[in-house]
Amino acid sequence: MLSVLPPSSEQRLQQIAHARRAVLQEGKNLSGVLAEPWIERSWQRCLANGQTPEQPISFDVLPAQALRRTEEANHMLVQAARPVLEKLGAAIASTRYFAILTNAQGVVVDVNGAIDRRDRRADLITRIGVDLSEQRVGTTAIGAALSELQPVWLHRGEHFFTSNSAYSCAGAPLFDPDGRCAGMLDLTGVDTVERPELKHLVVQSARSIENALMQSRPHELLIRLNWSSQCLGEDSDGLVCVDPDGWVSGANPAARQMVPALQVGSPAAVHCSELFAMPYEMLFDAAKSDTLGYAQAMDVPLWSGLRLHALPLLRGRAGASGRLNGRAAPALPLKDVETALIRKAVNEAKGNVMKAARALGISRATVYRRLGGKAK
Repeated sequence: MLSVLPPSSEQRLQQIAHARRAVLQEGKNLSGVLAEPWIERSWQRCLANGQTPEQPISFDVLPAQALRRTEEANHMLVQAARPVLEKLGAAIASTRYFAILTNAQGVVVDVNGAIDRRDRRADLITRIGVDLSEQRVGTTAIGAALSELQPVWLHRGEHFFTSNSAYSCAGAPLFDPDGRCAGMLDLTGVDTVERPELKHLVVQSARSIENALMQSRPHELLIRLNWSSQCLGEDSDGLVCVDPDGWVSGANPAARQMVPALQVGSPAAVHCSELFAMPYEMLFDAAKSDTLGYAQAMDVPLWSGLRLHALPLLRGRAGASGRLNGRAAPALPLKDVETALIRKAVNEAKGNVMKAARALGISRATVYRRLGGKAK
């Protein structure tokens, strides 16, 4: 089998130039052959807005009053993102790339990294309050990530405006605990080597910010979810915030992909009992039963018949970084967890099986069967 080598830097620039001529000058539709489909869509939106590639653009900062409102509205986003941005800035310091955080409208709300303020091209786009939306500065990773709601990478001439062709950038959208786009994270370099691998880094960093946003949401119980082949306690976990009565107060994108009931945009509140085919109280009981700093994972059934590993943590058990303060013990099979909780309920009911069954929402026969006829 012949392997296809990636194009050289010069070949990449030639391909981009060819695509620009075809779409922006000759009006052809490339259908993503030489440009990513989303890039062509962005170029077409810019043309539809009456913009031309050669026209001068300005990088305008919001008026003072609008800037204050923007800073207030995005305070939680900036606070959740700042530790991630600091680590990210240190990680990319030697690459001549830097990090930009924007709100959902493409306005810069924070930056980090080795920004050369002597270079006007870097300085212009890293001022707090500058509008970098597609409507103002054309095709960029910022505008594309917010328009397409997917991670992107673009290089030099893939930007719509010719004056932006010194930039290379990766971007990923950020989603809040309600599933709405809260902003985006961007990594940009000026006149530097193309590094498409930064798209992977920006996606991971965006996930860390989303998880920090999740854990800042008021909750009584934080449930970490993942498939049985994965370890719990990583940024890849699904996160679900639950109030004391079992109502879901937020979920991250990973949880929304794992659990169909967590659909974005549903006007109705969602209860834990709609997510998992088990009494929601079992999650609270499992979270309260951990000892010696071990957080006890458990298998939980979905209504689809699939099962997930779940790690229920009471408020304050998971740090802002998304890592566990305690250690996760090996997951117990769901049957063992249920049996332990039934035994606990019977003990609390002082041996009254009917009372215990009523409290758990199960039949008295189930209690006897699970306890092997040892209940009184």
